[in-house]
Amino acid sequence: MTKTVISGTGLYTPPAVVENDDLVAAFNEYVRRFNDEHRAAIEAGDVAPLQESSTAFIEKASGIKRRHVMDREGIVDPERLCPRLPERDNESPSIQCEMSVAAAREAMAQADRSAADIDAVIVACSNLQRPYPAVAIEVQAALGIEGFAYDMNVACSSATFGIQAAVNAVESGSARAVLVVNPEICTAHLNFRDRDSHFIFGDACTAIIVERADQARGENVFEILGTRLKTLFSNNIRNNFGFLNRCDESGIGKPDKLFVQQGRKVFKEVSPMVADTIMGHLESLGLTSDQLKRLWLHQANLNMNQLIARRVLGRDASEEEAPVILNEYANTSSAGSIIAFHQHKQDIAAGELGVICSFGAGYSIGSVIVRKHGA
Repeated sequence: MTKTVISGTGLYTPPAVVENDDLVAAFNEYVRRFNDEHRAAIEAGDVAPLQESSTAFIEKASGIKRRHVMDREGIVDPERLCPRLPERDNESPSIQCEMSVAAAREAMAQADRSAADIDAVIVACSNLQRPYPAVAIEVQAALGIEGFAYDMNVACSSATFGIQAAVNAVESGSARAVLVVNPEICTAHLNFRDRDSHFIFGDACTAIIVERADQARGENVFEILGTRLKTLFSNNIRNNFGFLNRCDESGIGKPDKLFVQQGRKVFKEVSPMVADTIMGHLESLGLTSDQLKRLWLHQANLNMNQLIARRVLGRDASEEEAPVILNEYANTSSAGSIIAFHQHKQDIAAGELGVICSFGAGYSIGSVIVRKHGA
């Protein structure tokens, strides 16, 4: 069987930053204006008053301290509370294409690969800015890559599902190397007027090169020992935005056309599923959890990651064993586990093992067991 490796990763970080204090100030001003405007109805008991947020609440609930975003001013404007991202004409590169190209170039440089070495592009993310033509084909053209390209969406698990698809393409011989890109503009589908979720997301783009092990020439290469995917239908994380919305005007602009979740249910149901998936995956490969040097987990919630790591390892994980980047980036959907891998892989020694694991809406879980090449 053809062995596959991750030979390079890349990261695009938007330059704008929104601190928790900035987000809270904008949200609380919105709350005050809403409560003032509806004071009579609130006093009559017809409208529930909105509750203010706080930095302490955000950090305790999530571990998030700040987030990088594609637009700051629209988000911190109490009148808008939404990023301002102007539409571009069809002849200009799309915003997701620009992000993807930036991340892809770093991944290609790490892998010591040019466009001529890559045969496929997969854009895998939780939200695509259009249904067609595929953003992946636009990225393919922008980079000058021959072959084929397509988009895919498995919400926060899109990156690991994309890695699985890339492995399949390389193992089958349909591609020598595959570029998987995850351009996540999560702030565009976040309801910044919802106290329970207004702080969750940030924006970023990651890229991964998957190729044949016997052809890899990068300096920091990880053999993919196996992938495992799992899905289970749930409405506890949902976004009903789509092309059918215009067919029923009554639903346009309603909260369910943005990110909605039942956070406590997600925490309770997903955490054990993720831990069981990782442990079952290790067992199927004849490995044990005490052989893991690192867990690069989906960066959604600090408490959730700590619980999953504890269940997998049988003890609390150190920050080195389960690195956290969500304090800086917040939840970047499918990009989160790849950011953690990208930033915390250099110190892994040849022969050491790790797991890249993402999880989210669906429910969906993707596990990728890797071993540092060279042993």
